[in-house]
Amino acid sequence: MLKEFTKFMMRGNVVDMAVGIIIGSAFGDIVKSMVSDIVMPPIGLLLGRADFSNQFWVLRNGSPTGPYATVGIAHKAGATTLNYGLFLNSVIGFLIIGFAVFMLIRSVNRLTALVPKIEESSEPTTKVCPYCMSEIPISATRCRECTSSLS
Repeated sequence: MLKEFTKFMMRGNVVDMAVGIIIGSAFGDIVKSMVSDIVMPPIGLLLGRADFSNQFWVLRNGSPTGPYATVGIAHKAGATTLNYGLFLNSVIGFLIIGFAVFMLIRSVNRLTALVPKIEESSEPTTKVCPYCMSEIPISATRCRECTSSLS
């Protein structure tokens, strides 16, 4: 069973998938940082708020009651909050990842269009058995269907 598991894990598509997941995770961290550290601060400044990730509405006060400076402080107090700033960061992150994947697929499609296609030979690779009319390889000397000799 261990040998079979090792064979399964060493197949090309499993290893490729693992590499893709690891790179995707790292890419997700980069996009998250880009959204929270580069994209959202200018948007926050335009809207008059420096830190957009701490924008929230208090649905129910905790103890002590608000106002709360950050989402973390509100949660420590036991308040129920609607975190629209964090949600907006996630949506923007999703859009950036979607755009990056779109650009990657678009580039791959353009590159594959540039690669010359391998043309199939126009010579036939099969023939018809004169006895049973089944299709067989051209180099066959005996029909696999009716076992007739094809000299």
